[in-house]
Amino acid sequence: MATTPGRIRPWRYLASFVGIVVVLYALVFFTGDRKATPKLGIDLQGGTQVTLTARTTTGGDPPRDQLVQAQEIIERRVNGLGVSGAEVVLDGTNINITVPGDGGDEAKSLGQTAQLRIRPVLQSAAAGPAAGGVPTTPGDTGQGGTGQDGTGQDGTGTGSGTPATGQPQGLGALDTSHGAVAPVSWSSPLPAQQTPPPTPDTGAPTAPATPGGTASEPVDPALKTAVDEAKQTRQSTDPATLQAALAALDCSVQDPLLGYDDPALPLVACSEDGQAKYILDTTLIEGTDIDNAQAGQNQNSVDWVVSLTFKSAAAQAWGDYTSQNVGKQAAFVLDGQVVSAPTINQPIFGTTEVSGNFNQQRAQDLAGILRYGSLPLSFQASQAETISATLGTASLEAGLIAGAIGLALVFVYCLFYYRILGVLTILSLVLSGLVVYAVLVLLGRWVGLTLDLAGVAGFIVAIGITADSFVIFFERLKDEMREGRTFRAAVPRGWVRARRTILSADAVSFLASAVLYVLAVGQVKGFAFTLGMSTVLDLLVVFLVTHPLVALASNSKVFSSPALSGLGSVAKLGAERRRAAATAGKGV
Repeated sequence: MATTPGRIRPWRYLASFVGIVVVLYALVFFTGDRKATPKLGIDLQGGTQVTLTARTTTGGDPPRDQLVQAQEIIERRVNGLGVSGAEVVLDGTNINITVPGDGGDEAKSLGQTAQLRIRPVLQSAAAGPAAGGVPTTPGDTGQGGTGQDGTGQDGTGTGSGTPATGQPQGLGALDTSHGAVAPVSWSSPLPAQQTPPPTPDTGAPTAPATPGGTASEPVDPALKTAVDEAKQTRQSTDPATLQAALAALDCSVQDPLLGYDDPALPLVACSEDGQAKYILDTTLIEGTDIDNAQAGQNQNSVDWVVSLTFKSAAAQAWGDYTSQNVGKQAAFVLDGQVVSAPTINQPIFGTTEVSGNFNQQRAQDLAGILRYGSLPLSFQASQAETISATLGTASLEAGLIAGAIGLALVFVYCLFYYRILGVLTILSLVLSGLVVYAVLVLLGRWVGLTLDLAGVAGFIVAIGITADSFVIFFERLKDEMREGRTFRAAVPRGWVRARRTILSADAVSFLASAVLYVLAVGQVKGFAFTLGMSTVLDLLVVFLVTHPLVALASNSKVFSSPALSGLGSVAKLGAERRRAAATAGKGV
């Protein structure tokens, strides 16, 4: 016997929904910090707002690309604070930083120059269990250096205690800014015979004339403790301790040492994409000593390369270092993470060329990091402004009152117009609220989602979207009953017709939310996200709750009675049409 389209087994759907709710609230109460409250945005809990004004040497407006690059760098540093709801917005020539809660002290230092450094690579390994080999130390020699093609190459490490004390071991040269093994290398665009001769060999590369910088200290006491503990192992001068730190380093978790490493000590660090980890020597050249970096095509091929030049003192130090360390790796390190670790092909004096399996976008990205890793602009120091949550709390109360009034009006209308179906609507909205609340708490815990006033507005609008789905379904039921069908027969047929309309309407709503989220900035993103999320959850409730409940009601003599269902008038009209059709049939 063929199954009627739209006819379902209601208890299976309801059981599935109950299972989803149980899983969600089990995650809420038994994982993470177990706080069953959503995180609040800056307008509800207060916070700090910092405005950085860009300055140029000429006094004119800074280039737009430099402002955008500075915004991206600062945004990376904001996200590294581990605070929720932090925003970095470009407003003309200003960069506005907003940090909720107690992150104001950290926010004040976000306009400082990011730390870009070049460090010799002592050992590299895949991110996971430590690769074999021991980092070479002053006085040791190392075998198995990495050539341009990623294969082993014999060589002997220098034994001076200065930068490049050893030989890289393990992996081939990694272009870690793009997460792929590639023959990335340092070289000079000049033929080897045109390369200026190095200074007399003293057994060690010449130290850069520019000081290597100083290690910054975090303000937050808990973060400072974590940084100090990380430095004891990952910036130790003991080779065995460094090797143990390399084995223990987990590149999948937040690194407390990012931005706080000491340039005068070795460093165990991850690549930026988390695919590799390294033991690095003391800083050879600071990012501030990079004069310029440009992406372009190789004159002798179609390959893309990155050309960079150093300031005079650093250029001499780089030439001396590359003269004595051909075949070894030197890594670009941005805020404690390895961006790229090319292999040195030849002694380099003057312009340095970084080659590899670059396409145009990859070359331009690496050039931008090298050129702007230290903020491309200076910013006028500004005082942090504390934002009170008093106004936001009052606004939240007003918004919740408005939402409660709107919800109550929806309830009254549904009870008056649909009666027992109105009760099902109210129950569906309550269950929808339970799911939305649990998802909001979990997203706040997992991805840092915060609830602000704009998000509250998105949820209030979503109430109307959810109620609209119920109205579409119920009106389709009435259409079916007007055509002469009973309540029980009208439910599956009405659902099939209503389902297409509900899916189309919610798809349009979700698409509008997605476009708004992509194009908007600031709190408008919160509105778009909550509206889109509520639209998706609306489908979950309509399919797994509302439709099964209406199907159960249609099978009950009590709930399907015209007096209780609110379908008395259409049921009467349908009965008249059935009698008329029966009479016409007898007449024929």
